[in-house]
Amino acid sequence: MKTMIRTENLTKHFKDFVAVDKVNLRVQAGEVLALLGPNGAGKTTTVRMLTSILRPTEGRAWVAGYDVVAESTQVRQSAGVLTEHHGLYKRMYTEEYLDFFGQLYGMDAQQRKARIHELLHKFGLDQASGRRIGEFSKGMRQKLSLAQALLHSPPVLLLDEPTSAMDPESARLVRDAIKSLRSAERAIIICTHNLAEAEELADKIAIIRRGKIIANDSPQSLKQQLLGEGEYRATFRKALDGRELPLPPGVNVTSLGADWFRYQTPSPELTNPRLLQDLLEADFLVVSLQEVPRSLEQVYLHAVNTVPSQKTWGKTSEVCTSKTSEVFAPQDIEKILNTPSEKEAEDVG
Repeated sequence: MKTMIRTENLTKHFKDFVAVDKVNLRVQAGEVLALLGPNGAGKTTTVRMLTSILRPTEGRAWVAGYDVVAESTQVRQSAGVLTEHHGLYKRMYTEEYLDFFGQLYGMDAQQRKARIHELLHKFGLDQASGRRIGEFSKGMRQKLSLAQALLHSPPVLLLDEPTSAMDPESARLVRDAIKSLRSAERAIIICTHNLAEAEELADKIAIIRRGKIIANDSPQSLKQQLLGEGEYRATFRKALDGRELPLPPGVNVTSLGADWFRYQTPSPELTNPRLLQDLLEADFLVVSLQEVPRSLEQVYLHAVNTVPSQKTWGKTSEVCTSKTSEVFAPQDIEKILNTPSEKEAEDVG
């Protein structure tokens, strides 16, 4: 599978302030990576370096195979970017605006016209094609900015808060559009504070804190590694009334109710069928046996607020799968999470 976005020890200093610190990321074609973190963590700075807007202080990055420093023109041609601040030309008409950018991308007139009509229809802006952008609502401007990012069908998309300021219906439209943009030839990075959106759209989650990547893996793997074993709930049609449960080895009951109990097990694929069979043979009327949902919000809060005590944290914080991966030991994570940055120290002082 082709690597579309790759960084190696990507670093950016603003005088003495380290905004991005040795970030290693790898996004394959067909993947969506959600980059999460508190305000000021380094998300936007990372995206700006990936789009050749900011020059890295140290390290390297490639977008669609092009070096962001040495081949900045090719990087800009290969990436579609939705920034937090759109910079829309409010006096221009909708089609005029998109046609202008189509010309900058080197698209011919027929191609521009067809693509503009396609995108306006895709984002429900057909009726606004003859209006000036200054008349648009925030949500409409967001959709127009996304249409502009997609105009030249780029192989890499870098989207900063793609559904910000949108009503629920428009946000759903945009999320569905992002899903439809998945392809074997395209990679997408989304920066968002909407954790439910990140979990719905992303194949991988990278969490950045004070410029460092502190976790990077699939949502399911992060839940396992940061939150521990999954929890399951068995629910019965009748109250248990103190009956002893026939629990096979490996089942650890975590809580018990009138007609249900929760438990953990290190091998659910083996234990759950055995448990269900034992319960039924003992005449327990089982209504359901299912995993208790665990959200990405729990993972995120654990990663940014809690110093992990388990040795598996190093695997969780492996920032990419290449030989250049940086793995943080527990003492490193504690330093990251608890030591104020130089900027914070200045603010306190």
